[in-house]
Amino acid sequence: MASAIRPRRGRSRSGRARTLRSPKVAAGSLILLFFVLLAAFGPMAAPHTPDWRASRLDNVPHPPSAQFWLGTDVQQHDLFSQLLAGGRDTLLIAFVAGGIATVLSVLVGVSAGYLGGKTDEVLSILTNIFLALPGLLILMVVMKMMPDGDTGNPLLIGAVIALSAWAWGARVLRAQTLALRNQDYVDSARVVGESRVRIIVFEILPNLLPILASSFIFTVIYGIGAYASLAWLGLINPTTASWGTMLNTAQQFSATTSGTWWWYGPPALCVALVGIALALLNFGIDEIVNPRMRSTRRGRRSDRGPRFQLGLTPVVRDVVRAEEGIRP
Repeated sequence: MASAIRPRRGRSRSGRARTLRSPKVAAGSLILLFFVLLAAFGPMAAPHTPDWRASRLDNVPHPPSAQFWLGTDVQQHDLFSQLLAGGRDTLLIAFVAGGIATVLSVLVGVSAGYLGGKTDEVLSILTNIFLALPGLLILMVVMKMMPDGDTGNPLLIGAVIALSAWAWGARVLRAQTLALRNQDYVDSARVVGESRVRIIVFEILPNLLPILASSFIFTVIYGIGAYASLAWLGLINPTTASWGTMLNTAQQFSATTSGTWWWYGPPALCVALVGIALALLNFGIDEIVNPRMRSTRRGRRSDRGPRFQLGLTPVVRDVVRAEEGIRP
């Protein structure tokens, strides 16, 4: 038993070491951590509330200054305070959408792949229907039908976005489950009489964790983009403080054509940076868990050094080193 456990520990330690050494994972984690802290403590650190107005007589947006670091809008709102307060709802909605969509994709995709038969056919048809539907258009119709008070509820909005984002992950998980359900360890669990739920939870799902992580990150990226799009189109309660509503108000007052870049630039940059951080995490995890990408990366690193020594082929060189007792 000890010999069987040691390789697993070694593999887990090597996996953690590769994760820590990955520059993409490190950069993505630092950027994402910054915005998570901004979402958690930004509203408390904001100099003013989002609806605070410096003046009710001046209708001219002011550029960044020592008093207002990101300037003001037409209504004299402090844009820096709105930016700090707007990250909480944006990230909360994205992560709620990612979590709910991941749970749905596991329930549908893994169940379809493992159970097979009629269950697989019905769940596959349901998945194909949601894949064929235009996600953003469906979200626009659903949000338009909701009361104004509900369009400012981040948990409800996240759940609505998740309903249009789970099908892709379910399709991938179904394909992987089909490849795993006939493995020897799954057959052994079936022979000893373990239930289907226990086999799925303890035998199949642990081998799908990298795919689940990638699916979750991809859905969070989709959630941020979908929410920002809905807010920019004016389908989110305008009294909600978020980066999307900041872009919506900037569009309403023609900030892009009037040259007031400080009005729409910072929230758009924040949305882009969060998306870049999540994409870096996704690419980094894929490189770590995908053997083909690891071998390709190692091949590129090996190509940087000299391939052979003049007058001596690599094979002969290794033989000579072995005869001389030199460690290759």
